[in-house]
Amino acid sequence: MADVNDIVLIHLEDKPISFARIESIDPDIKPGWFKVKFFLLQIPLQSVIWILRAAYINGTEFTMSGKRMWIEQVVCPKEDALPADESPKPRLDKGSGAGGAKVIDMKSLLKKR
Repeated sequence: MADVNDIVLIHLEDKPISFARIESIDPDIKPGWFKVKFFLLQIPLQSVIWILRAAYINGTEFTMSGKRMWIEQVVCPKEDALPADESPKPRLDKGSGAGGAKVIDMKSLLKKR
């Protein structure tokens, strides 16, 4: 089950519409229902509160204003699970940038002022 601070992907009518972070899950007045506060990670940023059953938080499809929706928990893949061509690239050392470009440390520049 998705829980507080988890990232989820919200689907509307078979299309992903937004990522969101679950801010809180509190019991509603109605037994078996929960007030779920989402922080929508889109432009503009916004918070919404939906009243959902536990099954809906777990990914079961539901309707809102007659539209089919569901919530999918986003899980970061383990690095060893990535195909070789998608594995993270090693970081370049200072001074060894592309084409011999020099990396400038902005912190040191700000300290000089």
